[in-house]
Amino acid sequence: MSAENGPNAGEYIGHHLTHLQNKPMGGIVDFSVFNMDSLFWAISLGVIGCLFMWLAARRATSGVPGRLQAAVELLVEMVDAQAKSIVHNAESRKFVAPLALTVFVWIFMMNAMDLLPVDLIPMIWEVLFVANGGDAHHAYMRVVPTADLSVAMGLSVSVLIISIYYCVKIKGLGGWIHELFTAPFGDHFLLYPFNFAMQMIEFVAKTVSHGMRLFGNMYAGELIFLLVALMGGAISMSFTGIALSIGHIIAGTVWAIFHILIITLQAFVFMMLTLVYVGQAHDHH
Repeated sequence: MSAENGPNAGEYIGHHLTHLQNKPMGGIVDFSVFNMDSLFWAISLGVIGCLFMWLAARRATSGVPGRLQAAVELLVEMVDAQAKSIVHNAESRKFVAPLALTVFVWIFMMNAMDLLPVDLIPMIWEVLFVANGGDAHHAYMRVVPTADLSVAMGLSVSVLIISIYYCVKIKGLGGWIHELFTAPFGDHFLLYPFNFAMQMIEFVAKTVSHGMRLFGNMYAGELIFLLVALMGGAISMSFTGIALSIGHIIAGTVWAIFHILIITLQAFVFMMLTLVYVGQAHDHH
């Protein structure tokens, strides 16, 4: 963000954590507002991920595999093994296994955007925004879609919808409705309200925790990168400034290396929970 004297720490972090939106929000919840930056990066990375997997499949050979083919084969085998161990219906796995692979690759790529320098893409966007007559103070651009609550919750709600679809497909509409009122406490009319309430709580809790886990970890990671960047912004020829510059390099390097594990782990956990929730939809109570 450009300013005559530069932004202070609060303004810097606030600017970086503000989304590019189609219009200002009218309240705490406003479903007519879209985070355009999150949509752009999520869709773009999804297309890139699909192209990457398509190119890997196209270049696959029956002979000695190259490094790319070997890496993709390991990934596919890992996902397929997890799908077989959780979803025992072979017909369902024809859709669920590719879905899990897509979820892992897509979320990993969205998470990996957090490894880019925090000011790189926002500064490029600011130059383009100002060149087109915009105000630099409103040149907002966030590049980590999974650090956006709406994206993380959108993904978890999509998993919920798929789980409900398989509940109806495997058990039938009548069977699923019967299960809503008879599990987990038993098939007795006095227990129907408690069973139904517990089922609704389970659906809501699984969906919220599924999305919030991903969002919370990625938002925290993004915030730590911003705090590390602030250390670099305090560089000067004083002892404190030199110490902060050294700390900036060390902290940034250590956190980036550790964050590689986090972005991979979060993609894997989201994929596994997707398989678990879809697998639970196949179970009869």
